[in-house]
Formats: sequence, C-alpha cells, structure tokens
Amino acid sequence: MKTVQTNWPAGLKRTRQRESVLTVLELSEKPLSASDICSAMEKNGDAAWLSTVYRILELFIKKGLVIKTTVINNEMAVYELNRFKHQHYAVCINCHKMIPMADCPMEKFIPKLEDEDFQVMGHNLEVFGFCRDCHPN
Repeated sequence: MKTVQTNWPAGLKRTRQRESVLTVLELSEKPLSASDICSAMEKNGDAAWLSTVYRILELFIKKGLVIKTTVINNEMAVYELNRFKHQHYAVCINCHKMIPMADCPMEKFIPKLEDEDFQVMGHNLEVFGFCRDCHPN
C-alpha cells in the first residue's frame, strides 16, 4: 500500500487511522462514501469504526484536505481528496456510479442578480440520469 504524503498538514496530529483515511482518499480516482473508506481501510488491515471515519473526515474538511459532496437529493455524501481542481460529476440514479464531467458548464455563466454587489463564491451542480449499464431500453 502506498504511504501517506510526507508533508503532513501543520497543526494536525498524525495518527494511524488519519493516515489510513488520507491514503485511501489519495489512492481513489473517484469520491467515496464513509462506508467505502471504512471498507478500503479494512482491506488494507487498518480497521476503524465508521463513527471514527466520519470524525476524521469532518476534521479533514475543516482543514481543507477533503471535499464533501452531497448528491442525489442529499441521500448520499461522498468525500474526495482536495486536489484543488474544480470537478463535477454525473450520477446514475440507479447504481449511484459517479462519472466525472470533463468541463464545467457554469464557467462562463454570469447570473443576473438584483443585488449587483453580490459576490458569487462557488456553485453546486447536479447532473443525474442512467449510466450505460443501467439505461432502461
């Protein structure tokens, strides 16, 4: 298993379980649920309670290491390492597979707001449908 980055975040105590969560996220190419992270940890021989993984993830979110995304009408939260890259996903409403989008359709969108001084800091975009395997014929 790949080891955790040597540049551990300043002000964050280094523990085996935190290292394990961070390693799982570093190795993942897609966002994972807390349950998925727990399962990956167990496969690597680093068991942890689900509640512990949630606490670690919340700490990582506060430190800016992890991004939490809630998809499909707030039914499923997923986490990914903050790679400082703007990313959206299309989500299959049947199997919940997350497919990365190559671009952001909101990049050039300028909202017309009554409050001209309103400063937009970000956005959420949900794209959902059926993946190739689940598409009803």
